Amino acid sequence: MLGAVVALTGNASLIGQDQRIGLELAASEFGGRTPGLSLRLEDGGSDEQTATTAFRRLLQQPVVALIGPSLSQQAFAVNPIADRAGVPVLGASNTAIGIPQIGPFVSRISAPVSKVAPLSIQAAKRLNPKLERVAVFFAQDDAYSTSETKIFQKSIQALGLKLVTVQRTSTADIDFQKPIADTLQTRPDLIVISALPNDGGNLVRQLREMGYAGLIAAGNGMNSPNIYSVCQRYCDGLLIAQAYSPEAKTAVNRRFVQLYQKQRGGTAPPQFTAQAYAAMQVIREALTRLDRQESLRSQSRNQALATMPLPELRRALNTILLQGAYDTPLGEIRFTPEGEVIQKDFYVARVKMDAKGKTGRFALLPNPSPATP
Repeated sequence: MLGAVVALTGNASLIGQDQRIGLELAASEFGGRTPGLSLRLEDGGSDEQTATTAFRRLLQQPVVALIGPSLSQQAFAVNPIADRAGVPVLGASNTAIGIPQIGPFVSRISAPVSKVAPLSIQAAKRLNPKLERVAVFFAQDDAYSTSETKIFQKSIQALGLKLVTVQRTSTADIDFQKPIADTLQTRPDLIVISALPNDGGNLVRQLREMGYAGLIAAGNGMNSPNIYSVCQRYCDGLLIAQAYSPEAKTAVNRRFVQLYQKQRGGTAPPQFTAQAYAAMQVIREALTRLDRQESLRSQSRNQALATMPLPELRRALNTILLQGAYDTPLGEIRFTPEGEVIQKDFYVARVKMDAKGKTGRFALLPNPSPATP
C-alpha cells in the first residue's frame, strides 16, 4: 500500500485537486502490475494539524511509503514523523529550501525554488530589456513562499535590478488594496509574487483592477490552471517558471498527456498533476527494482517482497529509490544521496486567456537559460 496526503480542502486545495488527478491516473496505470501497489489517499488540508492527522492515520496502516504533503509548510511539520518511523516520504510539490535535509527517509521529486524561480525573472528581463524597478509580494505565513521570495530577491539583485518594495501578505488575505496602493507609488516595471493559487490569484486580479499594466511573474504556488477561475481575464500575461511542460517530446510524457486528456476532455495537464503522477511512478519503479533484486537473491519469483518484514521493506525501498534514473513526464530525473531531485529540463510559460477570460493555457516562451544554483 502507498499512502498519499494532499490538500483537498483549504486555501491550497487548488494544488491538491491537481495532485489527486495525477495520483489517480498513476494508480490506474501502474496499480495492477506486479508487485502490486494500491493507493490510499488522505486529505491533508492546507494546515499542519490536518496534515499531521492524515500522516499519523496512514502510518498506522501497512504503507511502504508516503507521497506528500502538498505544502512545504506542512512538510516541515509532518515529514519528521514519518522519518522517525522509518517510512520513506517523497514530496511531489515541496520546493522550499531544506526539505531533503529533514531526514534520511525524506526526498522530493519537485525541483527546489533555487533551480526554477530565477528563470521567470530572466524571462521578464528579456521581454522588457528596459526593466529596472521590481516590487515583491510574498505570503509571510507560508514556508514555500518565504523560501521562494529569498531566491526571487537574490535573482533581482543579481540582474542589477532595483528592488523598490517588499510587501508581506498572508495566504488567508482576500483584500490587497492597501499594499497594492503603496506598491503602485513606487512605479514598478515588474511585480513578483510568491503565494498560493487563491491569494495569489486574487492579488493578480486586484493589481490589474487598480491599474497596474506592467509585467507580473508568479512563483510555483500559482503553477496551476486552477488560477484561471480566481484571476480570470486578469491572469493573461502572467509569467510562471515551470518544472514540467505538456509539450515535452518524450514517449513517457506523450503517454501521460494521452491518459490525462482522455479523462479531462483534451486539456493539457498541469505541473502539479505531472509531479504527483511521476512521484507514484518513481515509487512503483523502485519497488519493481527491489522485487527483482530480492527475487534473484532468494531465487524466488514475485514473492520476495511479500515475505519481507515491513520495516525492512521500507528501509530497502528508501535505499533503492535514490539509486539510478527514472524516465518520467518531467524528463529524466535522478536523486542525490540526500534525496534532492536532479532534473535537467525547466521552462517559462506565459498565461494566455481566452476571449471570455474563463479559461486559458500556459504558452511556452523560448527555452530559458539555466538557472544559477
